[in-house]
Amino acid sequence: MAMTQTDRRTFLTLAGASVAGAALWGCSSGPAEAAERFEVTHTDAEWRSRLKPAAYAVLRKEGTEQPYSSPLNGEHRAGIFSCGGCALPAFSSKTKFESGTGWPSFWAPLPNAVRSRTDSTLGMARTEIHCRRCGGHLGHVFDDGPKPTGKRYCMNGVAMTFKAA
Repeated sequence: MAMTQTDRRTFLTLAGASVAGAALWGCSSGPAEAAERFEVTHTDAEWRSRLKPAAYAVLRKEGTEQPYSSPLNGEHRAGIFSCGGCALPAFSSKTKFESGTGWPSFWAPLPNAVRSRTDSTLGMARTEIHCRRCGGHLGHVFDDGPKPTGKRYCMNGVAMTFKAA
């Protein structure tokens, strides 16, 4: 049976209202994301006791350190930047660059070091980067980096450690 112009208009109006209502109430028509599982896990109390307060705030509570506050921002020696939560090597100094943002920036992570997910905490969609082994929040990635990737992995220095080569 063919849909009339009036039926089509009514259908589109109702469909639009449903989508708007779902957005207002925080509902999603997509599948729910499964909780990520990590190799290294600790209770919140254990993380709090293992990490310094600033590292805990960033790694476990997804905070952000003040720009230009980390000594790792100015670290220029050859070496490896690792997750401050579990010591997984995450970035090589070979991919580090001066972004002028006040945070250590890299154009690529090491293979199998990080994972990403959508972060919409500031009312905009950003790509959050976390350690694939412990889930620690490291920072965000943006599409305004240098060649060859065009990416800027903008990481919190307090969430990482550095070991010179």
